[in-house]
Amino acid sequence: MRWVSRAAFHLRISVFRRGFASVIEHLKYADSHEWADVDGTYAKIGITDHAQDHLGDVVYVELPEVGATVSKGKNFGAVESVKATSDVYSPVSGEVIEVNTKLNESPGLINASPFKDGWIIKVQISDSTELKSLMDSDQYTKFCEEEDAKH
Repeated sequence: MRWVSRAAFHLRISVFRRGFASVIEHLKYADSHEWADVDGTYAKIGITDHAQDHLGDVVYVELPEVGATVSKGKNFGAVESVKATSDVYSPVSGEVIEVNTKLNESPGLINASPFKDGWIIKVQISDSTELKSLMDSDQYTKFCEEEDAKH
């Protein structure tokens, strides 16, 4: 998740000083703080616990349409919280085959359950080699600790 406003950027700096949030071992992580739960040629995608913790209470989620194409590293939607609005970036390329429509009525699922009920989209992966550039849970934890140390 890349921060789209100057205020959000400063928020990111200040919040990285807090303790590290949870990770799930079998997931893959992007340096923009999204996760991918890969199952064969499909991946569920959401934002990490670390990201949602920094955003605060999520009040709105902009979802793509089923059938839309997403590209690795490109935004596909946005998450609006009481603190900031942030773009959400896809960790893999592919076609959106499902969106979590529960987020329309209950965007706070991203806060309450970022790795389970708060997933955002499911994609059919078009290039599985992109998965190699994603981090495992240990690498992501270290990445976040290093980000914290910079601030």
